Amino acid sequence: MAGVCVPLGFSRSCLSYQHGEACRLLFPIRRRRPVFSTVVSLALPESSSMIVDDNLGAFLEILPRDLRHRLLNDSRRNQLVEVIMDLGRPPEARYLGEPGGQYLRNIEVSMEELEDAQELVGEFGADNRAGIEGTLHRISAIRNRKGFVVGLTCRVGRAVSGHIDMLYDLLHYGKSILFVGRPGVGKTTVLREMARVLSDEFQKRVVIIDTSNEIGGDGDIPHSAIGGARRMQVPKPSLQHKVMIEAVENHMPQVIIVDEIGTEAEALACRTIAERGVMLIGTAHGEQLQNIIKNPTLSDLIGGIETVTLGDEEARARRSQKSILERKAPPTFYFLIEMRERDYWIAHQTEKSVDMLLRGRNPMVEVRRRDDEFKVVIERWKSYEGQGI
Repeated sequence: MAGVCVPLGFSRSCLSYQHGEACRLLFPIRRRRPVFSTVVSLALPESSSMIVDDNLGAFLEILPRDLRHRLLNDSRRNQLVEVIMDLGRPPEARYLGEPGGQYLRNIEVSMEELEDAQELVGEFGADNRAGIEGTLHRISAIRNRKGFVVGLTCRVGRAVSGHIDMLYDLLHYGKSILFVGRPGVGKTTVLREMARVLSDEFQKRVVIIDTSNEIGGDGDIPHSAIGGARRMQVPKPSLQHKVMIEAVENHMPQVIIVDEIGTEAEALACRTIAERGVMLIGTAHGEQLQNIIKNPTLSDLIGGIETVTLGDEEARARRSQKSILERKAPPTFYFLIEMRERDYWIAHQTEKSVDMLLRGRNPMVEVRRRDDEFKVVIERWKSYEGQGI
């Protein structure tokens, strides 16, 4: 198999991988730790190549005419992430892979331009977010003390088919997966594509809890990017956990997809859903696994943390202090993916990684990335290089 480096004691046959089946080498239940790390290159069929649909024309329509013309003639428009329009400041564009932003003109944004954009967008929700019907674009408002909009963040939403080939093999396990990563790294894009793949290719009953209409797009008819998955809208962000439970009780899903798990009630709802045998795909606030462990609100997602006092003999046997941290329960999410960059992910088997970190040791993880030829490369038995507890 091309692109595979086999360490001593491994046969090439154990590294075989076919598109459409789980890779037997990944997180096996019983294994011996090899001497060297393993590098696996997955060459997926052409049908899984990336296709991007951004409907940029509809996005540009809400901008002032001069900005629209400027961006249409910009060679980097396919890398456009968002346009910032703040009252009394020049409008600014931000691009993928470029630090900071770039001013689109020297003239400051006027209140009239903000009002024109609001009319084209429509009504903002309680979370100050709105969308453009039939698209995946998101418009977020900044208001002054009187409630008037004085700033807009206009973010480009893209439907990317073929983006989840970096973890396609993990979907065959049927286990829950949690994504963490900084804003803008592509978590919502991954959720959207996973909804389509699980619904259309795996023939699962998928329900999306779409609190901000960011996964399925604005309007009552969801965007085609989610395939045959169903979408439940949420009246207020504070009701997300109730809609999650409602989805399980009323619609018999096999998979529930939820973005931005951020409260204790939502974490508890996730555990309730997982205990009913439903596969969960979600995202949470935080860049690394340690952020979830240290967050008292979200730590239940990875099993919860408690302080345990050991007896003298057990403390000596463990070579540890008498007071230690341990995981309370099985994690809600079997896998946890750290999205460090759009094409550089670290995959944890949550239970084992949490236990190792609580003992002050580095767990073994998988590093998943794309090479120069855009193939997925998996490095196994890598020592985790994240922060300690």
